[in-house]
Amino acid sequence: MTLNEGGRSGLGRIWRALWKPSKRFSIAGLAIFWTVFGILLWGGVNWGMEKTNTLEFCISCHEMEQTVYQEYIQSAHYKNPSGVRAICSDCHVPKSWGAKVWRKIKASGEIYHKLVGTIDTPEKFEERRAELAERVWTGMRETGSRECRNCHDFDTMQITDQRPRAQQRHPEAIQEGKTCIDCHRGLTHQLPPRDD
Repeated sequence: MTLNEGGRSGLGRIWRALWKPSKRFSIAGLAIFWTVFGILLWGGVNWGMEKTNTLEFCISCHEMEQTVYQEYIQSAHYKNPSGVRAICSDCHVPKSWGAKVWRKIKASGEIYHKLVGTIDTPEKFEERRAELAERVWTGMRETGSRECRNCHDFDTMQITDQRPRAQQRHPEAIQEGKTCIDCHRGLTHQLPPRDD
């Protein structure tokens, strides 16, 4: 195929149409249209991501509602003296936009497991609890427990006001470069049976 023939192909026409001003619409009109379209698209994507970050969305699957949600409502992340509540997305979804998009892309694989019924009963969930927990813990280690540190940060902790064991262990963790999940597993969700 020659360059000239390629110019007549569908792809060539589309390419030229994208880079050549329209005879029907002004450049300003096209700029306004694409700006509005981009804002609506961006807003729609953000709206969808925020909608999937709600507690209601997370427990809309009975798999979650019957298992980890029941553990969560018994935890200090749900009910505590300060009245501060962390929901699923606070612990499992990054705040920064790029990392959040990447996490949502990775989470789309969970749709497949939902469709095929991988953990659609509490029994099936328990069979895979260790594998699922290890996947979450690995991700948290890789990011330095980034989501934990949105609320719990070594730099702002008043270590002298903590319980004696925490006063001893937190400085050690800082010195050793440990991340939250290295010590704090099982705070919100049950540990897998084989875990120490």
